[in-house]
Amino acid sequence: MLRRLLRRQPAELLDPASRVNPDAVVDCAIYVNGERRPGRPHYTDAYDRCRRDRDAFVWLGLHEPDAEVMTAVGRVFGLDELTVAQALADGHRPAVQRHGDVVLLVLRTAGYVEHAELTEDSEVIDTGDVMVFLGDRFAITVRHGATGALAPVRAEIERRPALLAEGPWAVAYAVCSRMVELYLEIAGHLERDLERAEESLFARNRAANIQNLYQLKREVVEFKRAVLPLQAPLRTLLEDDPANPPRGLHRWFLDVDGRLARAVDRVATYDDLLTSIVQSRLAQLAVEQNNDMRKIAAWAAIAAAQTGIAGIYGMNFTHMPELGWRYGYWGVLGAMALAALTLYRLFRRSGWL
Repeated sequence: MLRRLLRRQPAELLDPASRVNPDAVVDCAIYVNGERRPGRPHYTDAYDRCRRDRDAFVWLGLHEPDAEVMTAVGRVFGLDELTVAQALADGHRPAVQRHGDVVLLVLRTAGYVEHAELTEDSEVIDTGDVMVFLGDRFAITVRHGATGALAPVRAEIERRPALLAEGPWAVAYAVCSRMVELYLEIAGHLERDLERAEESLFARNRAANIQNLYQLKREVVEFKRAVLPLQAPLRTLLEDDPANPPRGLHRWFLDVDGRLARAVDRVATYDDLLTSIVQSRLAQLAVEQNNDMRKIAAWAAIAAAQTGIAGIYGMNFTHMPELGWRYGYWGVLGAMALAALTLYRLFRRSGWL
C-alpha cells in the first residue's frame, strides 16, 4: 500500500495554489538564524525555501498522520519507505536510528492522569510516543497519543533564538528536554500516590486493597518502560560523532542526560518501594488469614467440647452414670457451660480469641 502511495503524486503538489496543510499538520514553520519567519506555509514550499538558504530549516509537526499524509511528507523530505512505515506505527521503544542522512530519535511521551482515589482499574499514567526525524534542513516531529503535546516545546525554543540557530538538532534537544521534564513531574505525582498507599496500608482500619496496589504497580511499570530505555540512546548522542548534535548543543544534551538520570533513579526507587508495599500487604493478608484460622479453630474446640459431652450422654446405654439422677440434665448443662467458659478464657489469654 505504501509503495502505491509513493508512486502517486498528490494533487496538492501539482497545484501550488491549492496547497493547504492537512489536518495532521499541527504546525509548520521556517527558522532562519534562530528566528521564525511569519506565517504557516505548506511544508513543500517551506522545505523548498530552506534548501536555498544554508541558515534556514523547517520544523514540521504532525499528530497521528494517516498513510496518505505521511507518504506525501516522505516524498517531499526524501524519507524512505521503511522510515515512513515507522512513522505510521506507534508503541516504539526509545531509540536513535540512522537512515542514510536522516536521524530518527524515538521517545516515549507520558502524562499523569488525575484521579480522586486509586481503584483496581484506575489509569494513572497515559503514555504515547513522539518521533523526531532530523535532516540537513528539516526537523519533523510525529506524535502518537494524547499526551506530550509539543506546542509548549515550540513556544519555549522560539524564545531562545541563539539555541534555535544551532539548526534541527535544537528541536531534538527541546523535545528531549520537555519529555524529561514531564518524567520528573510525573515522578512527583507518583510519590504522593505512594505516600497515600503507605498511609492506607498501615492505617488502623487497613483500607488498602491489594487489587488497587497491583494496579498502581502496573502503572509504575508502564512509566518505567518509558523512562529507563531512553538512557542508552541519549548517551549515544553525547559521543564524539559527526552525525551527532553539534558541539554547541553538547552541554545542553548533557544537562538532559543528568535530569533523566534523576528521573530514572526516582522511578526505580518507586518501583522497589511499591514492590515492598505490595509484599507488606500480602504479609498482612497472610497474618489476617492466620488470625481468622486461629479464631475458627478456637471456636471449633469450644463447640467440640459441647458436642463430646452431648454425644456421650446421647448413647442411651442402660448402665450409664447419673442417668437416674434427678438433676442430671441440669448438671450436664452446667458441665458444658463450665467447659465452654474455661476454654474461652484460655483461648482469650493466648490471643486466639
